[in-house]
Amino acid sequence: MSEPASISAGIAQRYASAVYEIARDSDTVAALESDLDALQAALADSEDFRSLIHSPIYTRDQQEAAITALASKMGLGETMSNTLRLMATKRRLFVVPALIRRLRDTIADAKGEVSAEVTTPRKMSKAQSDKLAASLKKTTGKTVTINEIVDESLIGGLIVKVGSKMIDTSIRSRLASLQNTMKEVG
Repeated sequence: MSEPASISAGIAQRYASAVYEIARDSDTVAALESDLDALQAALADSEDFRSLIHSPIYTRDQQEAAITALASKMGLGETMSNTLRLMATKRRLFVVPALIRRLRDTIADAKGEVSAEVTTPRKMSKAQSDKLAASLKKTTGKTVTINEIVDESLIGGLIVKVGSKMIDTSIRSRLASLQNTMKEVG
């Protein structure tokens, strides 16, 4: 991990730990999860929001005012709103995407769940998804939530990422491996 990335990860982890503890102690973890969904959607849908959290041209006061207005408009809870305002005053909004990931991981871990990112060449059926989740549950010992990504370039097979582990059974990777082997021989 590069130094700036590890610094961001450290900052995000500290904020995530504090926010989770506050939410757990005040019994508002479910509300925190809906706040994370709203923030995730805002990051995905709004270029202006991404610019606000990443651009250095906005002053602390401008960022704080914008975050206060956005938090109110989005209906974010008090804990998340206050955290975002604090991050704005400390010029730490750039870690919001990492904060969301860390909080989701922390909440899932507390529930005994784990998230698996599964890349497939076409959408899995409900039966396939359930079978894969059951198989991964046997391996991890935790309830598995599958986040499916469709990538038609895989041709066939799957790429499964659970935590730091990755299993790549895609035809694309097998063909690439075969191509490398052929280059070594010839």
